[in-house]
Amino acid sequence: MPSHANAQGGKAFGLLKEQQRQKLEEINKEYMEDQKYRDEDDLPEKLEGFKNKYAEFDLNDQGEIDLMGLKRMMEKLGAPKTHLELKKMILEVTGGSSNTINYRDFVKMMLGKRSAVLKLVLIFEDKANSTPCKPDGPPPKRDIASLP
Repeated sequence: MPSHANAQGGKAFGLLKEQQRQKLEEINKEYMEDQKYRDEDDLPEKLEGFKNKYAEFDLNDQGEIDLMGLKRMMEKLGAPKTHLELKKMILEVTGGSSNTINYRDFVKMMLGKRSAVLKLVLIFEDKANSTPCKPDGPPPKRDIASLP
């Protein structure tokens, strides 16, 4: 019998998260092999980023972001939304086929040409986190005596 068969608590959660990441990685491989996305710049890096972001907000670990997961994501990104706005966002991403966002829909949205609200928020957050804000240093010191 495998040693993880009786895993409980944190160990079970870790195993579940690892299985989830493996499933997402399999989907990423499909995108890597898909002719439609071959010309996408930095595709492996983008897919890795999508996988990590998606896994962070899949709260029920079922491979889907539900309304509460999306709510948490938007709050964490500093753009809280009402339940109605969240439902519209899910509808926009899934095309009305589901009440949750699966990973394939998420990746299609992020790589697609359409500007879904969720995509715009995630891109903005990504740029905000990756743009280094390097101050040029303190303002020049002024000698009081030199002031007119």
